[in-house]
Amino acid sequence: MQKKTWIALALLAASAFAQAQTSPVGLWKTIDDDGKTEKSLVRISESNGVFTGSIEKVFDASKQTAVCDKCEDDRKNKPLVGLQIIRGVKQDADDKTLWTGGQVLDPENGKTYKTRLKPIEGGKKLEMRGYIGFFYRTQVWVRAE
Repeated sequence: MQKKTWIALALLAASAFAQAQTSPVGLWKTIDDDGKTEKSLVRISESNGVFTGSIEKVFDASKQTAVCDKCEDDRKNKPLVGLQIIRGVKQDADDKTLWTGGQVLDPENGKTYKTRLKPIEGGKKLEMRGYIGFFYRTQVWVRAE
């Protein structure tokens, strides 16, 4: 292969890797609002432009077999591990650095909130914001892979 072809392939691969890192797709270590306490691992995936996220691991040993007893929808009494907590998120049409339009579930209180996902620091971290009207809560999650 010619040198130009190798360079073009290398640039294409680097571009694809950079794009993947600035997407919310991947495995994330969730950090509580205090900014220190590691809570769980959440895997965010994409299918046909729609993003979802499910809990893969809970760090608190006492919650390993816990269920979402406060949930009020189809997730009621489902185990936390495997529970889909992010649903219906899509890349924002106006701001390509945001993923919006879906909901996030807080399994501790069973409530769902509108959500906004924003990869930061080159995709190494993720701002996960849940909100109702003008009131919101933001956690910064850390990429785990």
